[in-house]
Amino acid sequence: MKTQIQWKTYWENQLEPGDHAELAEFFRNTYGAVGAWNAKHFEGSRSWAGARPELRIIGYDERGVAAHFGVLRRFIRIDTIDQLVAEVGLYAVRSDLQRSGIGYQSGINVMIPTLLNLKVPFGFGTVRHELREHVEKASAALTVVSGVLVRSTNLWDKCKTCVEDLLVLVIPLERSVDEWPAGELIDRNGPEL
Repeated sequence: MKTQIQWKTYWENQLEPGDHAELAEFFRNTYGAVGAWNAKHFEGSRSWAGARPELRIIGYDERGVAAHFGVLRRFIRIDTIDQLVAEVGLYAVRSDLQRSGIGYQSGINVMIPTLLNLKVPFGFGTVRHELREHVEKASAALTVVSGVLVRSTNLWDKCKTCVEDLLVLVIPLERSVDEWPAGELIDRNGPEL
């Protein structure tokens, strides 16, 4: 039997302290399964790791939080070009639902329409190279770009910034993917979402 997920979209200021506590526990469990260090970002009721989202897309089932996307509009710099994007991050699916297809369901039914309402040219995100197959299966609506370094402010280490070789996800919204600026370095000008 397929799990029924109910998706809700919240502006950050709509969340109550109890919502943040529930999300923090969800992230500790989900990201902590990858490594204990990842869970430390969500101590107490902190429901974000780097940049704080302005919008959240949360999937619920009978057990509580099942999946989460965070969204933050920001300007990133691609080489010398400033580009407005809706950065999508803090993506997680509860461990018992991984490989169930709910990430695909959200991308098609919830995330893309939500991003379109933000009136930005592109959605943007980054993932590790190991997740390439997963994100390519997730949606034909996004383009995976490799060979680009991404610089972010590092809140959790002694170095002020870090530069990583990540896969860049581009979601054309109000512009064609052909209009995405080419470049070798993307600067978030802040911490990762």
